[in-house]
Amino acid sequence: MERLASGHDAALNDLMERHAGKLFNYLVRCLQNEEDAADAAQETFVRVYQNRAKFDSRQRFSTWLYVIATNLVKDRYRYRARHPQVSLDAENPTGHVFKESLPEEKPTPSESLQRTERADAVRQAVARLPEDLRTALILSEYEDLSHAEIGAILRCSSKVVEMRIYRARKQLREKLGWLLGNSP
Repeated sequence: MERLASGHDAALNDLMERHAGKLFNYLVRCLQNEEDAADAAQETFVRVYQNRAKFDSRQRFSTWLYVIATNLVKDRYRYRARHPQVSLDAENPTGHVFKESLPEEKPTPSESLQRTERADAVRQAVARLPEDLRTALILSEYEDLSHAEIGAILRCSSKVVEMRIYRARKQLREKLGWLLGNSP
């Protein structure tokens, strides 16, 4: 980042190679849409370039990158709230298209369907969490960031991050109790 800030524009390519994959995965989990995630990832790096002179070299680059990305996610959610869209898949009760071939391990169709339904249920439950809880949980569970790093990204204390993750997990346990064998 220091090279980029000092005028070596090619350093952006190095930063993108190093961080784009994890950033894209984070954005997919937040936005639940690969196309939106790809756009947000690209916009994140555009903003890194535009604000390269403002980077504080005392902080970690990855933290700054996730702050930018998290702000873009918030912007997308605000946009979606103002411009709702209806998916063409909404009429399909399962939302799945059957594959032409089964994988080599060949789980039974019933096992595959159960696995897919569980994964969809978890994704939907995470997506329905309040934004502050969802973002803290995703950064912790999927991006494997420390509470201090998450606090820096979300601009709150480590204790607040810990409480948000606790509340997110509690809400998920309540919503997904049937997956864990608990009665609804």
